[in-house]
Amino acid sequence: MNFDRIAEYRKTFPSKQQVIGQTPDQGVRDMLQHLDQAGIDTAFDRFDAQKPHCAFGLAGTCCRICNMGPCKITEKSPKGVCGADANVIVARNILRWVAAGVAAHGARGREVLLTLKKAASGDINLPLLGSEKIVATAKAFGIYAEDKSISQLAEQLADLLLEDMSRTVPATHRTIAAMAPPERIETWSRLDIIPVSSYHEVFEALHRTGTGTDGDWENLMKQLLRCGLAFSWNSVVGPSIAADCLYGPPKRSQIETNFASIKQEYVNIALHGHSPVLPSALVQASRDPELIEMAKAHGAAGIRLYGICCSGLSSLYRYGEVHPLSNALGAELIMGTGALDAWVADLQDIYPAIMDVAACFHTKVITTSDSCRLPGAVHIAFDHQHANMDQVIHQAGEIVKMAIQNYPRRHNQNIYVPSVSIEAEVGFSIENIAESFGGLDKLAEHVKSGKIKGIVNLVGCNNPKVVYEQAIVQVADILLANDIIILTNGCASFPLLKLGYCSRKALAKAGSGLNEILRAGNLPPVWHMGECLDNARASGLFRALADKSGQPIKNMPVAFASPEWSNEKGVGAALSFRLMGVNSYHCIPAPVLGSDKVADFFAKDTQDLLGSVMVVLPEPKALGEKIVKDIEHKRNVLGWNN
Repeated sequence: MNFDRIAEYRKTFPSKQQVIGQTPDQGVRDMLQHLDQAGIDTAFDRFDAQKPHCAFGLAGTCCRICNMGPCKITEKSPKGVCGADANVIVARNILRWVAAGVAAHGARGREVLLTLKKAASGDINLPLLGSEKIVATAKAFGIYAEDKSISQLAEQLADLLLEDMSRTVPATHRTIAAMAPPERIETWSRLDIIPVSSYHEVFEALHRTGTGTDGDWENLMKQLLRCGLAFSWNSVVGPSIAADCLYGPPKRSQIETNFASIKQEYVNIALHGHSPVLPSALVQASRDPELIEMAKAHGAAGIRLYGICCSGLSSLYRYGEVHPLSNALGAELIMGTGALDAWVADLQDIYPAIMDVAACFHTKVITTSDSCRLPGAVHIAFDHQHANMDQVIHQAGEIVKMAIQNYPRRHNQNIYVPSVSIEAEVGFSIENIAESFGGLDKLAEHVKSGKIKGIVNLVGCNNPKVVYEQAIVQVADILLANDIIILTNGCASFPLLKLGYCSRKALAKAGSGLNEILRAGNLPPVWHMGECLDNARASGLFRALADKSGQPIKNMPVAFASPEWSNEKGVGAALSFRLMGVNSYHCIPAPVLGSDKVADFFAKDTQDLLGSVMVVLPEPKALGEKIVKDIEHKRNVLGWNN
């Protein structure tokens, strides 16, 4: 392992003070200073306390799989006790990460699939609001018949999607067969990486990486690609289809965002996590006239909802009244305003530390998933078997009542809300984008002509290894100035929402060609597509434009970028796009530097296998310029540079 390389990498990690000085959001800066003065720790304090970070962990060469170790790879000890070298140890570790990502997105996705099935069968009293999506998807799957009701089609779709997620006996993967590009299916079949199901491939990944099983790093990477496809098609695409069938498609709308959208005269409820099921019910409960009157009787002007991470975003683009505030890494800053009466946490990207901050204020934390419990929080949740999902409307009402009853307990002297806010446009989908251009043919023509040079899906988590939210903004500035449209969703979308990039006012940042096209269509330069599950919308748009252009996706001037990614799902998301033939770009490397072979597999070898590579450049501006250069190269190869 090259310790000098790791040591240099560690030196680039910013301190909390550097974050305060350089983060692009004034509200974040103000809150960090306010909480510092109040003596309340945040993720940025804890990150500083972890320094220097373990070099073996950063390189991926620490093996803790069996109890003969832990083993670490050095010049003195180039192999673990079992004989595994750096290549095998790094490959096993990163495969387990991807398997965990499949399970993470898959678990929340399964909840949506179960909800669709129960709503279709009448076991839950929820309407099916996406009838057009149900019919279109049923036709794609070859199960449509005129004599079948919408409910029958929806239940059959739910069963098919659940089967692809949980199949144990090998059979045709129905979602891939129905939805994936034929060129990609041919590529994946040739490589023998089409998954049996999510459950099987995660099961197999954990088996292969167990003690004394798979000792071939290349074979482990093959399983990683299978997990990547399971992540994409079972954990992302399937649940995205189900959510649109259940709740209807996105709707474009304007929304106030950032700290000052928190109105102190209201009962304020934060929605934090990733599942849309209970948050959707909470939106309905917040509209209940009886509960609004109850809030007023307690001295409030009404009830107001706010989005933290993806639960808020999934509700926002469907209902238009959930004000987006922060990604997961900044959640403690929102809690620290002291102006939230209830914090509803379902699952994933919910750091245990929010309980420490909540303890300093009156905010009541309510957990709503059996998968995610926090000591000290109130627990109103679906049970382990989801047997009580029919209680979702009642549960939502109880949570809103709890927030109302907590409102009078606020202490005004504890409230601090930075005075920064802005309007943002949200709710973009393939369908309403096509409508804006009079059909996707016209958008494809603009890309081919060069007025729009390309499209980048700029997404991902946040990571204190780079200055908070700065990398996303710096990459965005370079892309827009070079006539490249940005799609965004999930955690990375919050700085773009908060700092005006999702507003038409940001057209000033766009190059002349992009500015002309978007101004004519009355569109912002960054199209917000929703939660992180909505990477499916971005890949769907890439596919549609490729089809209109008569090209495979791998040839198109498109890219995936997650500059600040931080967890297992981030590896899976990037891998999903590379499996489609789309390059991925990052400021933070995966923990594979301890193996030249595994690192080369990610950065180079997938070019021959999949037609795509992973690019890592620590400096955000250099990363943005590299994306532009690679997109221009693709245009040259296509003969599209006029």
